Amino acid sequence: LKRKLQSPHGNPPLKRKHKPSINSFKKSAGEADIKEKGSSSQKSLPKEQLADKQHESQKSKPFIKTSSLFRNNPDIPEIHRKAVQPVQENVFTTDSFSQLDLHPHLISTINTVLKISSMTSVQKQTIPVLLQGRDALVRSQTGSGKTLAYGIPLVQSLQGMESKIQRSDGPYALVLVPTRELALQSFDTMQKLLKPFAWIVPGVLMGGEKRKSEKARLRKGINILISTPGRLVDHIKSTACIHFRRTQWLIIDEADRILDLGFEKDVAVILNALNADKEMRQNVLLSATLTEGVTRLADISLNDPVSISIADETQKALKPASQMERQARSSSDCLEQENFAVPMKLKQYVMMVPSKLRLVTLAAFILEKCKFEKHHKMIIFFSSCEQVEFYYELLLKVLSGGLESEQPEHSSVSSARLQFLRLHGNMEQEERTEVFQEFLKSKTGVLLCTDVAARGLDLPQVTWIVQYNAPASPAEYIHRIGRTARIGCHGNSLLVLAPSEAEYVSLLASHKINVSEMKMEKVLSSLIKDDRFKLHRPGRKKSGGTDPQEVRERATVLQTKFENYVHSGEGTVRWAKKALQSFLCAYTTYPRNLKHIFHIKSLHLGHVAKSFGLRDAPQNLTAFPTASSKKKTKPRPKR
Repeated sequence: LKRKLQSPHGNPPLKRKHKPSINSFKKSAGEADIKEKGSSSQKSLPKEQLADKQHESQKSKPFIKTSSLFRNNPDIPEIHRKAVQPVQENVFTTDSFSQLDLHPHLISTINTVLKISSMTSVQKQTIPVLLQGRDALVRSQTGSGKTLAYGIPLVQSLQGMESKIQRSDGPYALVLVPTRELALQSFDTMQKLLKPFAWIVPGVLMGGEKRKSEKARLRKGINILISTPGRLVDHIKSTACIHFRRTQWLIIDEADRILDLGFEKDVAVILNALNADKEMRQNVLLSATLTEGVTRLADISLNDPVSISIADETQKALKPASQMERQARSSSDCLEQENFAVPMKLKQYVMMVPSKLRLVTLAAFILEKCKFEKHHKMIIFFSSCEQVEFYYELLLKVLSGGLESEQPEHSSVSSARLQFLRLHGNMEQEERTEVFQEFLKSKTGVLLCTDVAARGLDLPQVTWIVQYNAPASPAEYIHRIGRTARIGCHGNSLLVLAPSEAEYVSLLASHKINVSEMKMEKVLSSLIKDDRFKLHRPGRKKSGGTDPQEVRERATVLQTKFENYVHSGEGTVRWAKKALQSFLCAYTTYPRNLKHIFHIKSLHLGHVAKSFGLRDAPQNLTAFPTASSKKKTKPRPKR
């Protein structure tokens, strides 16, 4: 009642009056205000003195109360969205591979080595078309088995050639993939399929590896060449022994991502090299989303292709014929409002979190899922490499208990150490491969990554996908959440949005993507289970249940831990600023049609700085990354 009286709903929320601080918060709020006033008067001091003052104050009282997390936050808007009927694809069919006209050894390899008995829809429709030698444009949801859809007919046609393939013949098939991890994964699948046909040699070329050893492999001969476009162009230009005289297959996997990454020119170079050596071949384009670029690429690379779209097939089965004619519009029309198929067993959530509370909410969510529920494996997507690095260090230090020497009574808490891994494009290739393999094998763990991991990677048992920064398009959203709920398994995804970005939900709904809301308070309440974040007060009764006041106190303690770690040295502060800056840069790159949802002006810099563990908004952000300072700034964390 008191709260209602204090802020009537009609008028806009007044400053400092949004959530009345409750008694026990008064003291902390007072301190915070003093601190804020203090900091404003300090602004005029030179920086060295300011730093000294901060160090002194840190020494004199180790537990600095942060400015209140729960005041002056924007209202969280109600999400009004109409429930939409999501587009669904039937992933599985009852048909087995033995119904196809395949080599018996190949069928037994699929059954025993890959342990697959029945085909998925995309395989059932694609394999016969490719076995007839036709070109194809395949569109099907993430995790529906597209690699085998081209792998099986490819192996079948190569092993059945009249003159037996020699290693020295060079490539008979070329597979282009966008990322190095996907190249490794496709290579692995090919190796398994080729077990009974040892004379056919697969090989992989990708950036970050030694060119010399790749040249040697090319010289000996590779029959199925899997490569990323950049590295292949590199070899076409500089390796004399590479030729495509016998190439009969060109497969472009994740075609839209290849174009997104700016490989369009490279693909053109590759197509020219192929056409120069041999005109006739079979071409396949695969993707979960069809963009204008993909249609353009299809026009130049495919020859009278069969178009296979699984979602459309499923919709057709549900629709009467009259509606189907309306559906048969030109492809350029449907590009405007494309509907994406989402795996059926994928539950999608959205959570509205004010900028200030993002960090503690993310931490509480990780703790809840990976520590208290134990059996979860999670991927968190960020919009920049610097953010991945920064949050990886921060979460590792604060949540895994690497920060303070825990009291013995908490040893049970910290014994279940959370495992954090990171993956982004600025890492050395060796480390990327290592992390990828480690995350593949582990049962639990949290992988922090950029969109480098959003395509085609089949990471088993991933139960949660968290999108900490919203993706730039619904298509990218689909690819990110497609890392979970693969081939008919269950999975969940969570999209974290600031209140100013609420409209993104209706944008997703317009593409037939349904998300349900998860409440921030519910996530934060899991901090009650972790006694590391208790406010130690003498003579305090144990509160039963989840008291919202207690939850807020604990969230503040956790935020303070984060801030204390960030402000523990100049290097970490600099790192936090760099991460913040990269976040702001990424925020300005949203496409024009989303600018009304993600506008840099709608961010409150001070609140955003909080989510990077900075106590106030940094002053001189633009002058920050000069070439000279860049060299000094990277404090290499001890591995």
